[in-house]
Amino acid sequence: MRQLLNVAVMAGLLFISGCETVQTTRGGVVGVERKQSMFMAISQSQANQMAAKQYAAEVNAARQKGKLNVDPKALERLRTIANRLIPQTGEFRPDAIKWDWEVNLENSDELNAYCAPGGKIMFYSGLINRLKLTNDEIAAIMGHEMAHALREHGREAMSRVYAQQLGLSVVALTGKVSDQALRLANSAVTVAWQLPNSRENETEADRIGLELAARAGYDPNAAISVWKKMTAASEGQPPQWMSTHPSHGSRIHDLEDKIPLVMPLYESARKP
Repeated sequence: MRQLLNVAVMAGLLFISGCETVQTTRGGVVGVERKQSMFMAISQSQANQMAAKQYAAEVNAARQKGKLNVDPKALERLRTIANRLIPQTGEFRPDAIKWDWEVNLENSDELNAYCAPGGKIMFYSGLINRLKLTNDEIAAIMGHEMAHALREHGREAMSRVYAQQLGLSVVALTGKVSDQALRLANSAVTVAWQLPNSRENETEADRIGLELAARAGYDPNAAISVWKKMTAASEGQPPQWMSTHPSHGSRIHDLEDKIPLVMPLYESARKP
C-alpha cells in the first residue's frame, strides 16, 4: 500500500510540474486583464476534444429526437450573427478565428445557450421565442457565451475537477474514498465545461461579449435589455443556467459602465 501511495504522490508531483499558467486573451477596450494564475492541468487541445465529444453527443441526441435545427429561419439568424461575431474574436485571441466553429439550434423551451470550448455553440429555441429576442440581443448572448470559450473558462473548470480527481485518487489508495466517489470524479472531468461559471468569469464574459457585439455592428445597449427580459421571464429569479451570474443590479451597472467604451467601435462598424 505504501508503494502504491508513493506512486500516486509521484504522479501528483509530475501532474503539478506539467501544469501551466496562462493568459488566454488580450484585454480589449473593456479591460479584461485578470491573469489566469491557476494551474491549467489540461491542455487547450484536450479541453476542446472533450467539449467537442460532449457537444456532438447532444447534437446527435437532439437530431434523433427530431429537435435539431427544425426552424430554418431561426437557424439562419443565429449563423448570420455568428458569422459577424467570429471575425471579431481575433481582437482578443488571433487563433480563435481558425477554430472549428459550429452553431446549432435545439428545439427546447429552456432559456439556455452556451458555447463550449473550441467554439461549439448551441442555442435553445425557448430563449429566442419566449424572450422575443432581436438580432442585437441574440448577439449580446452569443458574444457572452463565445467569451467564455475565448477565456477558456471551461478549461479552468476542467483543470479544477482534474485536480480534485487526482486528490481523490490518492485518498482512494488509502481506502478513505469509495470506488463510487472515484468513478464520479473521473466522469466529472468530461463534463466540467458544463458546470456553472463563477461570478468573476461571468463578468469577464459580459465585458468581452459586449465588445464582440459592438465590433460586429450590434447595439451594445441590447446587453442590458436582454438581461432585463431574462429577469422578467423568470419572475425576478435568474434561470438555472444563470444561477451563479452577477445580481441583476450589479450586472446592469457594470454593463452601463462599459458601454461608453465600446460605442465608438459600434458606430465605426455601422458606417457604410
